[in-house]
Amino acid sequence: MKVPTATYRIQFRNGMTFDRAAALVPYLKRLGISHLYASPIFTATTGSTHGYDVTDANEIDPAIGGRAGFERMVRALKAGGLGLILDIVPNHMAASLENPWWRDVVENGENSRYARHFDIDWSRRLTLPFLGDTFEKVLEAGEISIRLDPKTGRPALAYYETLYPLTPSSYAGCGTAVLATTDKAAIARLHDQQPYRLMSWRDMPRELSYRRFFEIAGLVGVRVEDGSVFDDTHHLILELVHGGMVDGLRIDHVDGLADPKGYLERLRHETGPDCYIIVEKILGEGEHIPADWPVSGTTGYEFIAAVSNVLIDAGKLDTLRETYHQVVGHPVNMEAELRAAKLMMVDNNFAGEVATLLKLAMQIQQVEDRESALAEASVRSALRELLVAFPIYRTYGTREGLPTEDRRVLGKVLDTVRNGPNAPPLHALAFLERILIGDVEQSVAGRASVFRTRFQQLTGPLMAKSMEDTLFYRHHMLLALNEVGGEPLPRASSLGRFHGAMETKLEREPDALSGTSTHDTKRGEDARARLYTLSEAPELWAEAAARWHEMNRALISALDDGPAPEPPVEWMLYQALAGVWPATFDPGNLEDLKALEERFAAYVGKALREAKLRTNWGDSNEAYEKAVIGYARGLLSPGNQTFLADFSDTLRPFIHAGLVNSLTQTIIKLTAPGVPDIYQGCEGLDFSLVDPDNRREPDFETLQTWLSESEMRPSTNEEWQSGRLKQHVTAVFLRLRQEAPTLFRKGEYLPLEAVGKRADNIVAFARADAEDALIVIAPRLVFSAFHTASPQFGADRWAETEVSLPEKLAHRRYRDICAGKTMHFGEQVALSRVFADYPFALLLAE
Repeated sequence: MKVPTATYRIQFRNGMTFDRAAALVPYLKRLGISHLYASPIFTATTGSTHGYDVTDANEIDPAIGGRAGFERMVRALKAGGLGLILDIVPNHMAASLENPWWRDVVENGENSRYARHFDIDWSRRLTLPFLGDTFEKVLEAGEISIRLDPKTGRPALAYYETLYPLTPSSYAGCGTAVLATTDKAAIARLHDQQPYRLMSWRDMPRELSYRRFFEIAGLVGVRVEDGSVFDDTHHLILELVHGGMVDGLRIDHVDGLADPKGYLERLRHETGPDCYIIVEKILGEGEHIPADWPVSGTTGYEFIAAVSNVLIDAGKLDTLRETYHQVVGHPVNMEAELRAAKLMMVDNNFAGEVATLLKLAMQIQQVEDRESALAEASVRSALRELLVAFPIYRTYGTREGLPTEDRRVLGKVLDTVRNGPNAPPLHALAFLERILIGDVEQSVAGRASVFRTRFQQLTGPLMAKSMEDTLFYRHHMLLALNEVGGEPLPRASSLGRFHGAMETKLEREPDALSGTSTHDTKRGEDARARLYTLSEAPELWAEAAARWHEMNRALISALDDGPAPEPPVEWMLYQALAGVWPATFDPGNLEDLKALEERFAAYVGKALREAKLRTNWGDSNEAYEKAVIGYARGLLSPGNQTFLADFSDTLRPFIHAGLVNSLTQTIIKLTAPGVPDIYQGCEGLDFSLVDPDNRREPDFETLQTWLSESEMRPSTNEEWQSGRLKQHVTAVFLRLRQEAPTLFRKGEYLPLEAVGKRADNIVAFARADAEDALIVIAPRLVFSAFHTASPQFGADRWAETEVSLPEKLAHRRYRDICAGKTMHFGEQVALSRVFADYPFALLLAE
């Protein structure tokens, strides 16, 4: 297997085609990238901006260049010595009539050859939740009619421009008469003859008859656990791997699959041992992917949480939390808030999935406990509490039951539920435990297996939607913590935790990706790096937020349900704006100000709906949304110069400290265990907000120009603020990884101790093997140094601070690969010596 030394993620679509990507190969090669990491490339719905809504898994999307364009890109990659990793989507496809398999199912129902390709409950009609109201109401309103589908020449039920095919038996021998039907009762009877039922999107949570991706009805679950379905959905993927055009695969949302291990074992068997495979998997605190999965590791969300231990000032976090609680008006119990978010999801958003589990449980119970029947209410209560208490995405039980490690996880969850304040009837909880571990009568073992699978496929979406897409938008003490792979729950941050995480990664997943930005992160890596600095100056930030509140008081609207924005949302707006604020932004430039306003307003609208407090996606509060978005726009109004000037001045030291954080974060990613993943454009500065803002195409022309001008440039203010220094550091480090791949893949990870005056402001570690040794030293928690006009600080600030070297690293000569100097060190490295040219050091033993 050829393990990448560094990957570069490119988002296709939105203007990015195969030919445009091929043109970037010389730049990527010069940057030091070993593998292009491509977003999904298979044919997706018309106008798709991401490619995860696949309509044909065996066709390369013509919209981005088709097969011919793909092969041109592959030739360009091979000519440049680069490999290719593809993002594939085995869990779901588009529930769209553009998908020929789905269309066939809609038309022919359970008789379709693809009826078992999708995860559909065929005990009832297929539900299609795409109407604006109930079928009866839209029919009465004249929005449903019978029309000829010009593409097929057959009659269809027409809802505006969408044409749902009629099943052939419903118009056999009377097609002309059916097309002439206008009577509403006759249309209703015809609808009743279809294998599908058109219904309102509002009824989806409780009545949907197929497994969806999270809450998205437009993405239907695929049953790749079925061998024939695997074959049909992986034909082209395997052809590209076996043909040498694709070197690796990224498996999207592996936790959505019925049997992730079984799928991965089949995929490994089909691809062979040389294919690099990684999985998108969000790990909980202390969780690891199963050791028996035949993959190189995860896509690296957990790396973000690990790095936060370096860049957060743990000693001042409580001060920031107390200030935030004052803003909210009461102490916030995050565990209770997470429970509330999960309960909302269980009782509403995923009510249908929960009802299916309850139905299965009661069917099993009828056989298992005939003499001591459990009340349905007791089982529902136990199921609800078990789902809400689950602390990780899922376990990995199969037909045989739960693996040993997962039994341990389940045991802890059960103990939590039993001993908690909301304990359900214990006999009902014990009954569910028996189902989950497989301790049931043989006659219901099949149903227990289905229950186990459904339960495991639900806990992941439940956690994701409760945490990432609800809690992260409700509580804003420090937005930098509200990130995929992390959790805003109180925990101790420390260098020790970071070093421990890196030692574990080297031991368990040395070939996994290490990411700091992706298409799914809540903000760009440089925005997050800047927001970490708020933990270093909580009093200053709180004073500024209070001052800005007074300045903008006139922008607050008084609504019947309270002020808009309310204080916690106002606090969030200032943090979000601080994160997206460009490093060299001039608020007097009206064109740039307007562009920022549009991006910010779009983010605010999404944030309000994701919070699901005073508005949401299903039941929007237009007055509230208009008021808060109006407030956000008002902040960036050209007429609000007093605020803009104050905000800009106050932000300056946070900007400078954030740039240092950004560089330290980058250095860690490029030298710590794991394969560094560069998200498009993030070799420069990225102050993006959540998607779709973070999926905008970067300025590749400028990035290419910078890299072609020189190697390492002096550490000037302009180099920091433009992002050029970050790019050049990235290029230097990535080339080093190519020169010494064994050092970075298998070399020891050695935490190093800083001592002296500024010991708390340093993170240091070494990588070492039998032949090479590398010492990495970078700054942290430097906010107090930056009440100046520059992110620069001289070597004299690091006087009386050293990094101690263990025996295997001491008394050797080292070359600073950025400064180009060679130095000899005894048992310590003096920072004032190695920080003379750059405020970091990468020392390679000679």
